[in-house]
Parts: sequence; C-alpha cells; structure tokens
Amino acid sequence: MASEQRPFRVLGIQQVAIGGTDKQRMKRLWVDMLGLTQTGTFQSERENVDEDILAMGQGAHKVEVDIMQPLDIDRKPAVHTTPLNHIGLWIDDLPLAVQWLTAQGVRFAPGGIRQGAAGYDICFLHPKSNDEFPIAGEGVLIELVQAPAEVIAALG
Repeated sequence: MASEQRPFRVLGIQQVAIGGTDKQRMKRLWVDMLGLTQTGTFQSERENVDEDILAMGQGAHKVEVDIMQPLDIDRKPAVHTTPLNHIGLWIDDLPLAVQWLTAQGVRFAPGGIRQGAAGYDICFLHPKSNDEFPIAGEGVLIELVQAPAEVIAALG
C-alpha cells in the first residue's frame, strides 16, 4: 500500500499496441475487416519501429490501436516478439505521476517523459523490477500518456 495518497488519476485506456513481423497483414484485419481508421504513421530508428496508428471511437472514448513491425528484425527493441506489445493509459498529470510513482519504487524504462508517436507526452513503466525499483509491469510494458484537457474533462 502506498504511504501517501496518489496525486494523479488513471482516466482510461489510451491505446493498445500490437507487434508483428508484417504490418500489412495486421492492417488487413484491423482496417479492412474490423473497420478501424488509420490516423497516422510513425517510424523511429532508436525504437526500431515502423508503426501505423489506427483509431476506434470518438472524442474521449477514442482508443488508439498501434500496429507495429520492426525496422530491422534482428535489432532491439524487438517490437514483434511480444504480440501485445504494450497498453497505454491516460494520466491526468503525467509529471506528477512519474515523480510520485518513482518515489514509491516503480521502475521506468529509459527515455523519461518525451513526445510519443501520436503527439502526446509519454513514458513507459518497465516490464521488470530490480533491487532499486521493486515495482514494475510484471512482464507487461505500460505506457503512461498525458491526457489532453478535453479527455480530462470528459473522463475525469
């Protein structure tokens, strides 16, 4: 149990990221068969990712589905090795959440708070704990996403 009251709120699911070796095959299911709309693309050499950003729902109920393949299948990070790559959560105050969670012993992945593929400030909770930070995602990479004002108002 946390020693002090949590100074931030998780507002809802912002995204689900799915990794594979062939983005076009994933797109056939998610866009052609299920009807999601592609809203963008993202590539990063540093993160070894070629990503299509899809969406379902509207406004505060919009959920992003990112389909990702590695730029280089032999490099890390290997976005395709865990098909459900990560889940993203809307956070009402990301800097405060990171500060508080770190003080509670939560381990974050390298990179700190930065702009993510969809333009929101993001950071990641590490999937594995260590001696210094005994709380982590227990095998799941979790992305914390700064919610924009309209999402905070609608979900908060």
